[in-house]
Amino acid sequence: MEKTNRREFLSAVAGGAAAWRAAPARPNIVLIMADDLGYSDIGCFGGEIETPNLDSMARSGIRFSQLCNTARCCPTRASLLTGVYPHQAGIGHMIEDRGLPAYRGQLRPDRPTIAELLRRAGYATGMSGKWHVSNLRIRGKQQLNFESGEPYWTDKASWPLQRGFDEFYGIIAGVLNFYDPFSLVHGNDPAKPQSKDYYFTDAITDHAISTIERHARTGKPFFHYVAHTAPHWPLHALEPEIRKYRKMYLKGWDVIRQERFARMRKMGLIDPRWKLTPRDASVPAWDAAPHKEWEAERMAVYAAMTDRMDQAIGRILASLKRLKLESNTLVLFLSDNGGCAEDVQPGWYDIPSKTRAGQPIRVGNDPSVRPGPEDTWLSYGPPWANVSNTPFRLYKHFVHEGGIATPFIAAFGNNVKRPGSIHPEPGHVMDLLPACLEAAGAEPPKELEGRSFLPLVRGGPQGPERSLFFEHEGNRAVRKGRWKLVSRFPGPWELYDLDADRTEMNDLASSNPEQVRRLADEYESWATRCGVVEWSKLPRPVSVVKN
Repeated sequence: MEKTNRREFLSAVAGGAAAWRAAPARPNIVLIMADDLGYSDIGCFGGEIETPNLDSMARSGIRFSQLCNTARCCPTRASLLTGVYPHQAGIGHMIEDRGLPAYRGQLRPDRPTIAELLRRAGYATGMSGKWHVSNLRIRGKQQLNFESGEPYWTDKASWPLQRGFDEFYGIIAGVLNFYDPFSLVHGNDPAKPQSKDYYFTDAITDHAISTIERHARTGKPFFHYVAHTAPHWPLHALEPEIRKYRKMYLKGWDVIRQERFARMRKMGLIDPRWKLTPRDASVPAWDAAPHKEWEAERMAVYAAMTDRMDQAIGRILASLKRLKLESNTLVLFLSDNGGCAEDVQPGWYDIPSKTRAGQPIRVGNDPSVRPGPEDTWLSYGPPWANVSNTPFRLYKHFVHEGGIATPFIAAFGNNVKRPGSIHPEPGHVMDLLPACLEAAGAEPPKELEGRSFLPLVRGGPQGPERSLFFEHEGNRAVRKGRWKLVSRFPGPWELYDLDADRTEMNDLASSNPEQVRRLADEYESWATRCGVVEWSKLPRPVSVVKN
């Protein structure tokens, strides 16, 4: 969008705000995102982790069983905030600037964000949590260890307060120590934890609640974006929650995965025709796995992080009820990508080597290190990510269903036509912005690629068939109706009938070459239109983050 066009559109939005203010009781909007949460982790999507508050949202709202993310944190956040594909928002990969319009590594200034659009429509706007859509300048471990005052930002033009949010408390970067987060910011200013029992999940919730209460007193409708970092690694959790799960996972990943699969079938989340994918080939059977107690502890800490996040969401829902706003607030919950199979490595540029107190951090999945405390930095790896993404293949980074399927819940008071139902229409994270604008009574800009799902919440019919596209690190896909064409870089196209086989077990590419050709042509046209560059030909970053 040209800058003049953007000014004209935002001026029109502002001009219409008076009419919207005259309408009674425009709804509030609370958008909650989890980080690296798998499709089947929470209770209402088949998991054994205790998530009573999300489960309650599902009972009063609607679950969407086929909403897709973009397979990675930064692109999903870019798409969520702008209502377009991530390449169109300037974040075709991550936060490095590669000198191309689709790969600038931060939100394009000519793409209005959901906060800018809603604020100009008369809403108060706030955000708590993880931003991760701005360039960073990390020169070495000294910055991460709080030993250097060198700025980690190139500029603040793309930070939340400059992109439509009235209030912000959270991190600019994507990875943090939950007890002492790097790149913590309040407003536009770097901040530090203020208490010895600081835990980031709780801190962003405290800020969200105080901001919601402050905005509610103004009489204006409000939009608040809560971007949790849980349960993204490092595995940092508090002992009371860990204790709840310590014995649960000793039965092993094979049994847990089968139990989830059975619950998902019973709930109606998955079709009885779909088969459970085989255990990841890199993962041994539980009976043959070494270090069983340590392996179980890794998943117990992950579950504890998710449990604590659900408690935090419960506190936000309770605040809405206390303010008598729950019946007129649209509350949305989703995850930014599938479960993460990454095994963290000490040399990664965004991992500190010391705590602020100078204590060495033990980085890496070492069975001699028990996860949870501040001086550890572990992940749960492929075995448990495979469980998180039950029943699908692959993980975060990839655009097979294990990477892009997201648990999505929409609750909207009495506006939900069939509370507790599950809706199967395929959707995309870019659909959330137009849905929020529709709830607010605002006309969306013509440049949006997303489509509001609010009519489905209200019991309306499905929209017309459309094609949805995905690309991340050369992994690519197109979804149209029942068909999905997908490739794991640098492999060939695979074709699946998702009505009969959403777990992508039966590749039909060789038996249906015409369908492959049609969908591949659609993908290539989209990639050209959105500025997608072949992964192997993508330029090196202009601004480099390094160890």
